[in-house]
Amino acid sequence: VVFITTMSQSLDLWSRNLRKVMQGTGSGFVWDELGHVVTNYHVIKGASSAWVRLNDQRSYQAVLVGASPSHDLAVLRISVPMDRPPALPIGRSGDLEVGQKVFAIGNPFGFSHTVTTGVISAVNRSIRAQERVYHDFIQIDASINPGNSGGPLLNINGDLIGINTAIYAKAQGIGFAIPIDKARKIISDLIQYGEVIQAWIGITVQNVDESLARYLEVPGNKGIIIKTVEPKSPAKKAGMQ
Repeated sequence: VVFITTMSQSLDLWSRNLRKVMQGTGSGFVWDELGHVVTNYHVIKGASSAWVRLNDQRSYQAVLVGASPSHDLAVLRISVPMDRPPALPIGRSGDLEVGQKVFAIGNPFGFSHTVTTGVISAVNRSIRAQERVYHDFIQIDASINPGNSGGPLLNINGDLIGINTAIYAKAQGIGFAIPIDKARKIISDLIQYGEVIQAWIGITVQNVDESLARYLEVPGNKGIIIKTVEPKSPAKKAGMQ
């Protein structure tokens, strides 16, 4: 688990010189032995530079490898010496159960390597934050606060099962984490391509509303209808029409 400090540049209107000011702090964790570090996108958003501090207090300037605002995930890379820090063991999130005990680790309000514990309150939660809707979150009651963002959520075996991301500001004991099964592909794409590669099916669609459902004589007003199928696309090969 690492402590992340970000800096931004601002223009001094008097001297016309750029100056660096502290942007914020957050958490993250080492993903692999190549020095990739995973955190939330909102932790590094708007930063001109970022520093990663390890458990032994060594600090390294980080390079941004890739980020996905729509998934609120980012990958940094640090140059570490031969005694590389170990990566967390990756677990699974597809079989999580309500009531399962979990541990959240992070740096709330700058208190480094704070551990809190709780249980999984719900799975597959959707939340709205800053005009964006995030889906499939793990809801937990382990205490997380500003500075916990990007830190790992662990099961009782110490396996990584989620990434602590958000809290519900109007309540206590309601936090949310990105499940690792969902984050794994995103992180892999960010490391390999610098962005998330979306699946391409080769169709354009239209939502089925009440008038369209009535015209098609189908029950209800939910679903989509295929408008076009592109030639030589996976959809065309699969026989979609």
